[in-house]
Amino acid sequence: MSGGAEPTLKTARHGGSVGEVLAVFLRLGFTSFGGPIAHLGYFHEEFVVRRRWLDEKTYGDLVALSQFLPGPASSKVGIAIGLSRAGYAGALAAWAGFTLPSALALVLFGYGVASFSDALRSGWLHGLMVAAVAVVAQAVLLMMRALAPDRTRATLAVVAAAVVLAIPSSFGQVSAIILGGIAGLVLLRGTAPDGHVSLPHPVSRPAAIAAIIVFFALLIGLPLLVAATPSHALRLVEVFYRAGSLVFGGGHVVLPLLQAAVVPPGWISNDAFLAGYGAAQAVPGPLFTFSAYLGTVMAPPPNGWVGAILCLVAMFLPAFLLVIGPLPFWDDLRRKAWAEAMLRGVNAAVVGLLLAALYRPVWISAITSAADFALGVAAFLLLFMWKAPPWLVVTFCAIGGQALTLIPFGG
Repeated sequence: MSGGAEPTLKTARHGGSVGEVLAVFLRLGFTSFGGPIAHLGYFHEEFVVRRRWLDEKTYGDLVALSQFLPGPASSKVGIAIGLSRAGYAGALAAWAGFTLPSALALVLFGYGVASFSDALRSGWLHGLMVAAVAVVAQAVLLMMRALAPDRTRATLAVVAAAVVLAIPSSFGQVSAIILGGIAGLVLLRGTAPDGHVSLPHPVSRPAAIAAIIVFFALLIGLPLLVAATPSHALRLVEVFYRAGSLVFGGGHVVLPLLQAAVVPPGWISNDAFLAGYGAAQAVPGPLFTFSAYLGTVMAPPPNGWVGAILCLVAMFLPAFLLVIGPLPFWDDLRRKAWAEAMLRGVNAAVVGLLLAALYRPVWISAITSAADFALGVAAFLLLFMWKAPPWLVVTFCAIGGQALTLIPFGG
């Protein structure tokens, strides 16, 4: 990022269309492989670098907010961007575009599409994983420049990465964010305030309070309704809503919670559960769409398409409520000097989370040979130096990954 005046941000005008939001997120839903941290890299490239709907600071604040709250991190950021761009309908369009491609793929897999199962092991899939390496590497570099530009914050980012790598769980991620906030409060109080651009949104304070009340009412009330009403559909809603409400750290962390909820009662076999989870790793978009697969293959009704929709909506509903609820208060809070200092520390820690994710799981799952490294370097060169659009780099890596299965390459 070069110095000089900040570019005029499209967010300052807040006037996109729902169709525009849907089209952008639908393309991202088909091409964003690599898990939630990689998704944040794709979003950064699309909305900060390319379209300039957000500036670096505002995007970093949104990512920090999403990391503070439970549920699917990248989906919450996407919902917030859609909300900012085109109101409540834009938030729904952003979620639908980003979520439905993977959800539909997993529903089809649940119905037993054998050819899709074969495709999961093909070279193009591995090429897409390599593309995620290039995208995340570029995001780390650009976000480091914007959110950790001095020695103190760069050091905080590296320390946060070390914490996350040493404690590979949601506890490690949350600990790194908390430590970043404390360090920011102690070490960054005297630094000059960062430039602030408010994220425009249509959420009033009464609407935000209502969203927070609904979130907790469902979290507390659904178990009581299940205890009083022997409805399997209601039980499904309760299980998946609770999972979406309480899980920090992304889709991988939700696995044991869902497994404990659906396998022991006999709703789904453990083999079918693990097969679906493997398929979920192979599709783009949020890993929480695994809920659509589980709803499809569930033994007791509702299952099939009805079960998929029920579980999917219940899983993602908390994300909407946890975006709408805090937004008006978050914007006010971050204007305070002490909160601004904490947020600078948190943003540096978020860069550290991204740096740690570049190594695990993105790098270690994708770069397994010299050929993979060469493909990843080429993809990074296209992104960073040639300014190629992400969809072109993803296509290049998919073709390259398939070609490498046919061409001998020294490992």
